[in-house]
Amino acid sequence: MSRGIHWLLAAQFVSGLADSALLVVAIARLVEAAAPAWMAPMLKFCFTLAYVLLAPWVGALADRWPKARVMLAANLLKAAAACGMLLGLHPLAAFALAGLGAACYSPAKYGLVTEQVAPAELVRANGWIEVSTVCAIVLGTGLGGLLVSDAVPDGDGALAAVLAAYGLAGLLNLRIPRGVAHGAPVGWAPAALVGRFRVANGLLWRDAKGGLSLAITTLFWGAGATLQLVVLAWAQDALGLGLDQAAYLQAVVALGIVAGAALAGWRVPLHQATRVLPLGVLMGAGVPLMLGVQALPAAVLLLALIGLLAGLLVVPMNALLQHRGHVLLRPGESIAVQNFNENLGVLLMLGLYAALLALGQSTALLAGALGACVALGTLAAAALHARRMAAIAAAGGAAGAPTLSTPATTPRNLP
Repeated sequence: MSRGIHWLLAAQFVSGLADSALLVVAIARLVEAAAPAWMAPMLKFCFTLAYVLLAPWVGALADRWPKARVMLAANLLKAAAACGMLLGLHPLAAFALAGLGAACYSPAKYGLVTEQVAPAELVRANGWIEVSTVCAIVLGTGLGGLLVSDAVPDGDGALAAVLAAYGLAGLLNLRIPRGVAHGAPVGWAPAALVGRFRVANGLLWRDAKGGLSLAITTLFWGAGATLQLVVLAWAQDALGLGLDQAAYLQAVVALGIVAGAALAGWRVPLHQATRVLPLGVLMGAGVPLMLGVQALPAAVLLLALIGLLAGLLVVPMNALLQHRGHVLLRPGESIAVQNFNENLGVLLMLGLYAALLALGQSTALLAGALGACVALGTLAAAALHARRMAAIAAAGGAAGAPTLSTPATTPRNLP
């Protein structure tokens, strides 16, 4: 991989580390303010909302201007969110601002990957990105736990440390190659951008391989965001851990994802990406098992296994989705479509989780429902894909199959 990818990995690692630390610090601030329990998942809800509402615009933004500069501006928005919380801004409002920065950051980041990496290398590149991202979650969650512990008695000091991390990420962004500016095909009029985005979204869903991978990654990220909060609650309720210790235990899932992502990047080629689908069923079946765990060592082992399965599943699916999106759409546009669907899944699952918490439902019921959703959702997506491929084979075509030599083009039926 190119040197530019290495700088990109470093920049997104530090930015992701700051994001995860900021989440734990924000939860601690809500606890200090005696906020109701349903506000904790609403932090991620507010963070994610911009991905969905602004998808048509952020994709065009990433394609209109050099992507490294878009990443730098987006990182400054996230730093402004940490600064705002330091100055007394409500954590929910601060996370909405941080989400705006993240929504702009993602299409530019992944668009750069598809521009600089050959299709045959996408699984490997995504493996490294996932390893970098999840290492940032691990260390960022641990850093957040440290910042809210007695070791750092000053809450303002915790936010200052997060702000410094965002500053370092901005400096690293300056080393990333600028990327290609494709130009805006339809200007900035809301109706034109939304219309183009709607057609692009439908095109990717109708593609056999693209639709499958989009369904799986949407399910994965929605479940993953909810699992993060379920593990925090379960660790405190069932194992009697404090918030800082629960944050460390949550990081065990991320370590498993790192191992699974690295293994997938090493052993799963792009043309065999669909072979990992059974792992989604196993991952979903494993989530309710933690309800019977009472000892910390067993909890660590089970959570690491769930993370391993998740990493093995999501990296090939993400690479397949990026390849189909790059073939069918513009780079930033395809990532914006992906982000729209995945984060809509996050919003729906977090909203349901917050509603169930507000109704007083137990952690056991929440974990069981989450596991069933992952397992049954994976089975349904795999069955639909099998029917699609059978229909394509019966028609004598190969539509939707990845063609590594196919150049990236913009479909003529897009406005």
